[in-house]
Amino acid sequence: MLNGRALAYLCEVQRRGSLRAAAVHLNVDVSAISRLIRRQEEELATPLLTRHPDGVSLTEAGRLLVDHHRAQCDAESATLSRLNALQSLNSGEVRLAVGEGFIADLINAPLQTFMTAHPGIDIVVVMAGVNEAMALIRDREVDLALLYAPPVDPTLHCHVERRHPLDLIVPADHPLTRRQTPLTLYEISDWPLALMDNPFGMRQMVDQVAHQERLHLTSRLHTNSVAVLKNFVRSGIGVTFIPELTVADDIEQGLIRVLPLAHPVLNGARAQIVSRQDRPLSVAAEACLSHLRRGMRFFQDDAPRVKAACRY
Repeated sequence: MLNGRALAYLCEVQRRGSLRAAAVHLNVDVSAISRLIRRQEEELATPLLTRHPDGVSLTEAGRLLVDHHRAQCDAESATLSRLNALQSLNSGEVRLAVGEGFIADLINAPLQTFMTAHPGIDIVVVMAGVNEAMALIRDREVDLALLYAPPVDPTLHCHVERRHPLDLIVPADHPLTRRQTPLTLYEISDWPLALMDNPFGMRQMVDQVAHQERLHLTSRLHTNSVAVLKNFVRSGIGVTFIPELTVADDIEQGLIRVLPLAHPVLNGARAQIVSRQDRPLSVAAEACLSHLRRGMRFFQDDAPRVKAACRY
């Protein structure tokens, strides 16, 4: 028989890295945790923990039981959420992992209108690069992640995907604006360049193309902030790579120009909303997903220049 409390303790031990840290977090005696897990090991006739001088790690059997327990908890939470929804969608929490490039689109209207429509639902927004956001989904720390150019991951389920190429943005009067055809990385390598840090999807795509073309890109500025990239270009210092919708307001104001790049990898970039493949969404998370799909420009349709090209 599986002991639910033993499995809950096992999950916390995995999360905290030691029996003592789990005990402190749960406010129980460490001997109680150890005793219950040992009893579960005896009943199953298989070790669940490997004990080291500096802590513990889960065996393959332990990891299997932790996944089973978490899946049960997720299913129970989703069922209770749906039962509550039979009365009304009036409570709950939705946790989102969001890249900075999506923030303006999220905050401008969709988040406000969702919270107005559902005042009982709390929203938690965690800023994260694509790698961290995917890890947060896999670890069940968030319900949904808004990703730009993520690598393929079979553990994630994509609910909506739109095409948003990674473009070059330059000051409005930059000499490159006179070009009539898409640019290569070689053609921009002599200009002062700003790049996102490596954990972000934008940087990973640029590095991939540069590697394919055996080109070493030298950047004058590294940052983890999309706002810093935009200000770098607006000030006239240099150029960078950003999806068109991220700088839509600056384009409308004539502060910068967006130029297409001649690389299939960059032109094929996608924006996605994902969740964990085997984790049912709560009613609150499903309502939030539906709202983001309808309300965020990134997920209503493809990028404006992609739509314009399709009309011709």
